Amino acid sequence: CTVIFTRIATKDLHKPISILFCNLAFSDLFTSFSGFWISTLFITNPDITIFGSKDMLAPYALYTMSILSTIYNLVSIGIERYLAVAESMRTRFRAARNHSVAVVLINWVLAFFLGCLPLMGWNCLHRRKNLSVLYSPFCVDYLIFITIPNVVVAAFIIPLFTYLRIIIILRKRKLRMKACGQATGTYKSAEIQVARTSIFIWLLALISYAPFFAGVIFDATNHRCHLDLYPGIYIFRNCTAMLITMNCLGNPIIYTLKAKPLGDKLKALKCLSTNRVRACTI
Repeated sequence: CTVIFTRIATKDLHKPISILFCNLAFSDLFTSFSGFWISTLFITNPDITIFGSKDMLAPYALYTMSILSTIYNLVSIGIERYLAVAESMRTRFRAARNHSVAVVLINWVLAFFLGCLPLMGWNCLHRRKNLSVLYSPFCVDYLIFITIPNVVVAAFIIPLFTYLRIIIILRKRKLRMKACGQATGTYKSAEIQVARTSIFIWLLALISYAPFFAGVIFDATNHRCHLDLYPGIYIFRNCTAMLITMNCLGNPIIYTLKAKPLGDKLKALKCLSTNRVRACTI
């Protein structure tokens, strides 16, 4: 809420990256709200969160939708940062702002569709063969369908290669400026800051989503019933939910506190690179 109100109060939404940051804050807010909803149900009626019930479909669907939206926003922010370094700064402001709005809409539509599939019928309310023991009444095949492409690919692999590519671009430009006899201190500072930020982002995603992914793998290979796994596996499930909530708290700290100086530095580097490379060519 603090991030959202700050962005609106400072009228900072005219910047493309601010739109993505604000949308990420909305996704984190929905994730926290849906997690609190599920926790309340677990406290008031723990049986429905263990054995499954129709009443759990809506909170689990909202939880899935908000987590997917958060992951898609993290990927979008990484790609926007890459484009800020790799692409030309000319006409970037208007085009990128329109693109950011379109990306936000696409992220929510995709997250809404995938998250609501159990509400549309892909659930195991009336069949026990493929029932998840961790997230009843979800089906195991639905959890695998959601987890592998979104958590493994979108949350882990894409951000890793995106920020590695940004660091490589900065290093190449630093070497190019050094060959031209120009100062490279600004590039070195930006490279270090990008490296630190990307490490924090990737480690936070790894700590937050890796236990959830491990739980889904266990769910897919498990052949025991709910009572045989109680209470240990459900304590683990609640811990994974707490880690995902920690991700929602960590995102504003990493992105909001580091966004402005990092963005200004990358923008300055782009202008410096254009002028210096032109002079070096001459």
